[in-house]
This record gives sequence, C-alpha cells and structure tokens, in this order.
Amino acid sequence: MEQKLFTELRPLYITSKKSPNEIRLRIRMRDLIEPTVFRHAVDMTMQRYPYFLVELKKKDGEYILAENHRPVVISDSLHGVELNSAQSNYHMIAFCRQDNWFILDIFHGITDGTGAYELVRTLLYYYCSERYQVTLNGEGIRLVGDEISPEEWNDPVVNRSDLPLPPRVEMSDALNLIAASGIEDDGRHTVYNVSINEAEFMRFNLDNDGSPGTMVSLLFSRAVAKLFPDAKEAIRIALCVNQRKALHAPLAHQSLVGGAMLEYKEEMRDWPLEKQGTAYRGMVFAQTEEEKVLSGVASGAAISRLILSKESDAERKAAAGYIGSLANRILTATVSYVGKADYKEAEQYIRDFRTWSSPASNGILIEISAVNGRFNLDFLQTFSNPVFVNAFLQELDDNGIVYDMQDVNDIELPNIRLPWNTGE
Repeated sequence: MEQKLFTELRPLYITSKKSPNEIRLRIRMRDLIEPTVFRHAVDMTMQRYPYFLVELKKKDGEYILAENHRPVVISDSLHGVELNSAQSNYHMIAFCRQDNWFILDIFHGITDGTGAYELVRTLLYYYCSERYQVTLNGEGIRLVGDEISPEEWNDPVVNRSDLPLPPRVEMSDALNLIAASGIEDDGRHTVYNVSINEAEFMRFNLDNDGSPGTMVSLLFSRAVAKLFPDAKEAIRIALCVNQRKALHAPLAHQSLVGGAMLEYKEEMRDWPLEKQGTAYRGMVFAQTEEEKVLSGVASGAAISRLILSKESDAERKAAAGYIGSLANRILTATVSYVGKADYKEAEQYIRDFRTWSSPASNGILIEISAVNGRFNLDFLQTFSNPVFVNAFLQELDDNGIVYDMQDVNDIELPNIRLPWNTGE
C-alpha cells in the first residue's frame, strides 16, 4: 500500500537540520531496559502500526509513503539515528535505549502527540508484560490481532469537500520574546524541565476555573506581561487543539493539530486569577466549536494544496517557510498538552517522562505531559537564557504551586534526511 502526501506536506517542507520536525518521547523506567525484551516489544508494536512502517519515496514526480518491511532500528545510544536514511532503515520512526531510558523518535508529519501516545501505550503493554512477567489489562490499548479499520488508516482531511470556508482574520503582531528582551539569540536549543504534582495542580486548576493547558498558558502570559509591562504588541499564546473530534475521526493516526489563540488582553490584567482563568477557558471553548475547528482544518488543507501547486521542492519549501513566518509573527509562544497519558497499568513502572520537539522558531514551546502522578513541563527554547522560565517559576511561587526544576539540557533531536537535499 502506498499513500500520496497531503497533511504530511507542510511538516515535511518546514523540517531542517537545525529544527527537525519530529516528536521525541523520552521515558525513564523503574529498572534497566532489558534489550531482548525491548526488541520483542518493538517488533510486536510495529506489527500493530503498519501505517508507520513506511519509507518516503518519489513516484511520478510526487512524494509518497510506501511500505517499508525493513526492521525498525533500536540504537544503544540516546543520540538516536537519522530518520529517513540508511541508519534508520529508511523509516520515519526509530527507537533507542540506554540504562533505564528508552526513546521514541518519529517524524511529526506522520503523527502527532495523540498518535505517538497510542503507539507508546502499546509498546509499554508488551514490554512491561514480558519484562515483569505480569498479565496487564489490555482494554483500551491497540494490540496485535485487532482489526485496523479504514478510520484509523485513512487521512480524514484529504478527501473532505464539505469543509467551511476559513474566514479571513487579520491579527496584530504579537510580542516577540527574543526581540523584546534583547537577550542573546545564541542558537543553543535548550530545554528546561519543571515537574509539578498532578493532584495538587489539578486542585489549583479547579479552584481557579482552569485546565492544565489554559492555566499554563495563563501563568506564562502573566509572567511575560510582568517582564514587559509597557509592550504594545499582543501577548498571544497558541494552545494546540486536537482536530479529531471535530473531524469525527477519533481513530485517525495522522498529525491533526490546530490551535486556539489565547490573548492576554490589557483589560484582563488587573483581574483576579480565577476570572482570568474563566476568560481563557471561554476563549478555548469558543475556538473549539466544531465549525471553528473545521475552519482551521480547511486552512491547513488549503496550505497543503498551495504547496502541491508548486512544481519544485525549492518553491514548496519557500511557500511552507513563508506560511510559517506569518504564523510566528502573530504568536508569542506555543503550549501543547495532549492530555493525561493514561498508560494504564504500565504507568507504575515509569519514573520520568519528557516530550521534546523542535521549539517554536520564534522562541518557546511548552510541552505538557501528565504521567504517573506528575505534570512535566518541558520549556523548549531556541536559546539558552532562562529569563522566561524563571519568570514562569515566579508565577508558580506567587500562587503557592510547589514544583521541582528537574534539569536543563541541550535539545538533541536526530536529523531527518530530506530527499531533495541529502546534506540536510
């Protein structure tokens, strides 16, 4: 089976060696990874996800995803291997392991956090069942032997002809954190990890009419406003939105992510936190109505068609880059929360969980994950200066939220070998 690219086009054409467009899930287990068991678990998992066993090829002038029956690579170093290359057996997915850590690397064009979580849920089921010689409950986990329905396999966007026309919306420029702060843009892609007790943070959300995504967006907005009280540009956060519900495609594996724009308006800034929380939740509610989400889907489909209309890879890359620059102009930062990981009974064996990807090119992406009773916040930056992380932590302190600053790392993401430029 082979598939022409559509929703995968923009993710493919914006990836680069400097900013590989991929998801890297880093998981630390309770015990050392047992290599033979892990190999078996990966092989079983990949049987269940044949749509990820693909190779990027060119056919009749167009890129396609073709079946790839080579083994998925597991490397013994956390550096990982280059995707879409001989190192990865030309797969867009690979694993690595070392000590008690294992990592999933996958091209963001073929799935998103929701799809990656599903795959890891399956992997953990097989690995932990064999590693710990236990019988885990498989309910709600995709397993070998399941029927893989067309709804799970097919792109729910490419053939939709009934999407609403996206409205033409003009947004003012947003505050650019690097430019406004005058910090050195040293190009050191850096991640700061902050951990918060899940139950305590959820109580705080309940008390202040928030949810994890809206509250992190709000607290970060407040921190930025205090750093730049006289800024004229908007403080605007994009909170990622799962488009599957609006598409009536809950099983789809593709990368189906839109965004709700949360603007920290001037008139809100003197309000109590609870009232601000209500306002942010209201913005999300208004922008996640089905018609609004489908308008966003239609915009994405239009971008895919625009890219397809260009004849050369250079023209397509330029078009995708231009669209990206327009988006960066209207955003201060991006926040992403897939939702509670819910790795079922295997969660008891997990000790740490990180979500890495390339930071937003205009500065900061905050990835939120909820695993085994902890919220992990990964602040992914295109620079190393901690000024914005520190301002966010001050907001946590001011609101009595206990946290652990766990560590700081250079972001290491394996390259994705691009077919039109093998030097990328």
